Amino acid sequence: MIAAASRTLLPWLRLLPAETAHRLTIRALAAGWYPRQAPSDDPILATRLWDLDFPNPVGLAAGFDKNADTADAMLQWGFGFVECGTVTPRPQVGNPLPRLFRLLEDHAVINRMGFNNAGLTPFAAKLAKRRGLPGIVGSNLGKNRDSADATADYCTGVRSLGALSDYLVINVSSPNTPGLRDLQRRSALRHIIDEVTAARDGLPGTRRPPLLVKVAPDLTPDEVEDIAETALATHVDGLIISNTTVARPAELRSANAPEPGGLSGAPLFEPSTTRLRAFYRLLGGRVPLIGVGGISSGEQAYAKIRAGASLVQLYTALVYHGPGLVAEIKRDLAALLRRDGFASVAAAVGADHPQTAPKPGRRTAARRENDHGA
Repeated sequence: MIAAASRTLLPWLRLLPAETAHRLTIRALAAGWYPRQAPSDDPILATRLWDLDFPNPVGLAAGFDKNADTADAMLQWGFGFVECGTVTPRPQVGNPLPRLFRLLEDHAVINRMGFNNAGLTPFAAKLAKRRGLPGIVGSNLGKNRDSADATADYCTGVRSLGALSDYLVINVSSPNTPGLRDLQRRSALRHIIDEVTAARDGLPGTRRPPLLVKVAPDLTPDEVEDIAETALATHVDGLIISNTTVARPAELRSANAPEPGGLSGAPLFEPSTTRLRAFYRLLGGRVPLIGVGGISSGEQAYAKIRAGASLVQLYTALVYHGPGLVAEIKRDLAALLRRDGFASVAAAVGADHPQTAPKPGRRTAARRENDHGA
């Protein structure tokens, strides 16, 4: 009944300004407007990663639930895992309105939200309330816009949320915080990961949540290789590929296409999947990858998995298809796995790649000396 109601309401929500519609959706979910029993998943979709058992590989990407208001609601809708955030140590209002734009003709969204969120304290309190409940919930960590020390902000997030999160994500790739994407550079990223890993390893208790890094789709081949080498050198637990893009494909038709900010949705599928393939080739399966960007069907989720993703995430497609899309993606993904003779999601990961993949480190010694001297 709730699913049918959501399909009926979706066209009406699209008549409202984008951020107003999103805010109302969050309030409805937080108030209990969601299924009371999660659908059972096809066993072929179950996958184990980082000692976590995912009932299915389809997750909700960060950005939908910035303040950890709806994690259980979205798990009940059928997501295999939910990523909340991005959350910063201190509350911040984000960028001026309007800052969220639908591109209806392109099945896309542009946002320049600017990490608007209520801060770590209420975020942690909400996660603490669900301690012991089923479902995998990760936390996406950011820096405050006016912070002089990004690394300290990430470490603060780890210490606050590490014991409450199933996994943690360092977001160094949003285009809407000035200078943030510069943190993807080799030396800066190595320092951040080293410090954040130390903070994670210093958490009380025995459990150490896996630490992931979310990167941009707008990386050059050399930048991809730098990040891949850094991931291997620091033993980071995973990469999320990718965040939104600042590129504007020529085929965009919407009048909102020139708006500044990060573009997500259908136009992001190809560039994000291209970066995903590149990372998988370089890493050779040694660092798990989560594929994000433009997924709106089981076929596209399957393409990400075959390109190298162990898990996938979506968000923008919900704007255009509603939460019923999750069940459709899972159904079609299961059928595609069986069609091609795979017994599990894990068996299909990287299926499009040759058995022997080039490893990071193909650049010359002279180039490396230039890197270190830069």
